[in-house]
Amino acid sequence: MRRLDIGAGIEAGVAIVVLAIALDRLSQAFAQRRVGQHSSNKDHSLIRRYPRSMISGLIGITCLLGGYLMPLLQTYPESMILTTGEIWEDLVRYINVNFFDELEALKTFLLTAFLLPIKRFLTGIPWPWGLVVISFIGYRLGGMRMAVMTFCLTAFIVTNGLWIKAMTTVYLCGASVIIATLIGVPVGVLSATNKRADRIVSTVIDTLQTLPSFVYLIPVVMLFRVGDFSALIAVVLYSLAPAIRYAAHGVKSIDPQLIEAGIVSGCKPMQLLRRIRIPLALPEIMLGINQTIMLALSMLVITALVGTRDLGQEVYIALTKADTGRGLVAGLAIAFIAIIADRLITLSAQRARQRYGVNQ
Repeated sequence: MRRLDIGAGIEAGVAIVVLAIALDRLSQAFAQRRVGQHSSNKDHSLIRRYPRSMISGLIGITCLLGGYLMPLLQTYPESMILTTGEIWEDLVRYINVNFFDELEALKTFLLTAFLLPIKRFLTGIPWPWGLVVISFIGYRLGGMRMAVMTFCLTAFIVTNGLWIKAMTTVYLCGASVIIATLIGVPVGVLSATNKRADRIVSTVIDTLQTLPSFVYLIPVVMLFRVGDFSALIAVVLYSLAPAIRYAAHGVKSIDPQLIEAGIVSGCKPMQLLRRIRIPLALPEIMLGINQTIMLALSMLVITALVGTRDLGQEVYIALTKADTGRGLVAGLAIAFIAIIADRLITLSAQRARQRYGVNQ
């Protein structure tokens, strides 16, 4: 990351992904294994009762002993190492050289038509008005207790002089969550209704969810340079997985009889989606948005490295200056934003469950 070595960074991230996917698949296979798949006859020998475990143990012992006799089995020789770092670096360089104008046009369009209007609106809200609005929303959704809690948490941010930076954090997080939701919900619905797409999507989001946070920044900075847009792309990629997973889970959890009733009533696929699947999966989708917000806020601290001017930058500056108090205050402000968002969205999801009669 410090040297902007794209190839080495992506290669290391892919290695972590491969290891994580292997462990994930092994643990899933072990959890789904039925008890009846192995013999329960205690009269058999250990080899007949546990053949795979015995073979694995034998191979492990053989390799352990062989490593002491043959260094080749202990340490992989450097002369045989195959690296993919140059491939990733050449790919990013090719995209940057041949599609620079298109990427720059996309960046300019999203900045002027989407990001900057949101930023101007949120950072232009006076702090008294912000306190009143957030307290009113809390009261409408959760009563007086929720209103008092949201007021106190927001007042902490205001009294510490972090209102503008907090609104910048909300702007970056909100814009990222909007894009992640617009991408994640349709992909989640597709994944829930198509088995082949589900396998492909599962692999992709497993990869996105396992890649280290810093790996997202390296190619993004090389393609779009530093700034809010680079932070937006990194945050969207990092926080996309929950939006997809929860949307897919919500659609899969719908009672099949309701889908059959819609088909019998003459609903076309788009009508089924618009009138049955999306409304009934809405509580799960909202919980997915909640988790997307949590991941987006955690990623914003990392994106301070690419020049954002939000609470994440406050944490980063405090870290570089070893200013414990400043870092804790900024960290608490981020945590309070996350708590407010979590409580409000959870209450909204509960109301949606009650409205559509979905079981808790």
